[in-house]
Amino acid sequence: MNAPTPFEVAKQIRFHHCDPAGIVFYPQYFVLMNELVEDWFNQGLGVDFASFHTEERHGIPMAHIECDFLAPSRIGETLLFTLAVEKIGDTSLRLAVEAKAGDEVRVRATLVVVHASLDTRRAVPFSAKFREKLARFVR
Repeated sequence: MNAPTPFEVAKQIRFHHCDPAGIVFYPQYFVLMNELVEDWFNQGLGVDFASFHTEERHGIPMAHIECDFLAPSRIGETLLFTLAVEKIGDTSLRLAVEAKAGDEVRVRATLVVVHASLDTRRAVPFSAKFREKLARFVR
């Protein structure tokens, strides 16, 4: 088995992410983090995020977020977002997220997401197969 590595994706800061001063309006970081989780499913875990919801009838809603905004990001910049799994619970994950421009960390967050049935709206345990996919990203 390969050593765990975080999932990484570059995201360009666009006009719609910014306030009139041209810096990221902080709630937009939560949108970017949600995109990061979706990208991680599709590209990192090899799980089609759309099918996960529409066909398998599962979701991964956010239950808790802790976030530090360390420096402003501006329109036109590209941030490297990283995601690592800190803990795999029975029905939830604690994820470490960081966004950097070069060597400068702009945002650092801890996300707790829950594996839920969209039909019952209740938390459901991760399958053994899914846990194997997650394990590649545990740090």
